[in-house]
Amino acid sequence: MLKVDKLVKSNKDLDIKLKQEYIKALEDKKFKEFIECIKIDDELLIKYTSRLKEASLEFHHCLNCKGLGECKNKVKGFALVPSKDNNRVSFSYKSCNYKNKESYKENVELFDVPYAIKNASLKDLYKDKNRIELIKKMKSYLSNYFGTKEKAIYLHGSFGSGKTYLIAALINELAKKDVKGIVIHLPEFLRGLKESFSSDYSEKFDAIKKVPVLLIDDIGAEYLTNWARDEVLEPILQYRMDENLATFFTSNFTMEELESHLSVTSNSIDRVKAKRIIERIKQLSEPCELVSKNYRE
Repeated sequence: MLKVDKLVKSNKDLDIKLKQEYIKALEDKKFKEFIECIKIDDELLIKYTSRLKEASLEFHHCLNCKGLGECKNKVKGFALVPSKDNNRVSFSYKSCNYKNKESYKENVELFDVPYAIKNASLKDLYKDKNRIELIKKMKSYLSNYFGTKEKAIYLHGSFGSGKTYLIAALINELAKKDVKGIVIHLPEFLRGLKESFSSDYSEKFDAIKKVPVLLIDDIGAEYLTNWARDEVLEPILQYRMDENLATFFTSNFTMEELESHLSVTSNSIDRVKAKRIIERIKQLSEPCELVSKNYRE
């Protein structure tokens, strides 16, 4: 009986201590404001003062936050949030509006392409006279993607004119509709793929082949070998053509110039195989020219 009495006294002392800590915390104006916002009975909250302080701090960080870049919370883009769960309080991390707005970026994978491409946006495009028709075509493609799918775009033109950014902006818009996409810089991708024979070659190859939307950037700038043309590029394009998967291209070459480039490898000339590649590109995309000033200067 004596042990039970001690336990009861101990529990009472603990309850008093918890209540005192909670009341003291309420002296802080910001903490009190936070408690009033969550609308959970004090009788439940008094057991969680230290955790509530952490949630209150993150709540007020979010009130004054202007973007993910200045997030001060423990988990970037998330805030600790309490909620009532029967006769207890549970805590979980909830994503903020800025994080939610950028969650689409997880739908786009980049291979050897600057990460800044993930920020490409249609609303931020330079709308000079040389781009008007192209942007109209991009918007038409976007609106019809889930209906009668149009051919993708083979965008060729002058160096530094923003070809990659333009197509990446379209892919990002599709990502916001939960469509998975991949952007590869072809010369670097081929180099990296060759180096991955002993590790994740098949995984990379299949990802590129099967992703719903693909941008093959800078085709024609690669150091061409029989392997690159006949064992990588051709089977990828064949599969994507057969499965009607959206495949975009950017290049400094017209299709005719690209065919000439693809016919000459490091040790042979084969115009038939080059023509096969071009026929697949034509099945997948329509050529568009972009002549503009060099935005990289």
